[in-house]
Amino acid sequence: MNDPLVYQLFILALSIFLGFALISKVPPLLHTPLMSEANAICGIIIVGALIAAGVEAESPFTIVLGTAAVALAAFNVVGGYLVTERMLKMFKKKDGA
Repeated sequence: MNDPLVYQLFILALSIFLGFALISKVPPLLHTPLMSEANAICGIIIVGALIAAGVEAESPFTIVLGTAAVALAAFNVVGGYLVTERMLKMFKKKDGA
């Protein structure tokens, strides 16, 4: 019963269920701030992907997937911060008003 694939599938199914349950209860007004904050959590994904692409790499396929995960997570983090910055600029008072 020490099959890592079973554990990984269980964690995947649990995270999908919990993610859907949490996001479906958020009012539409709070979706943008929530998603901007959630993008910052992708930093954790970057660390895991670096480990997968580097130290724990056993095959070229693992290296390619890890590198793609690092690139996509970094893109997500930068995009999240840019969206947050733009959103905060909308709420600042203009100097001429």
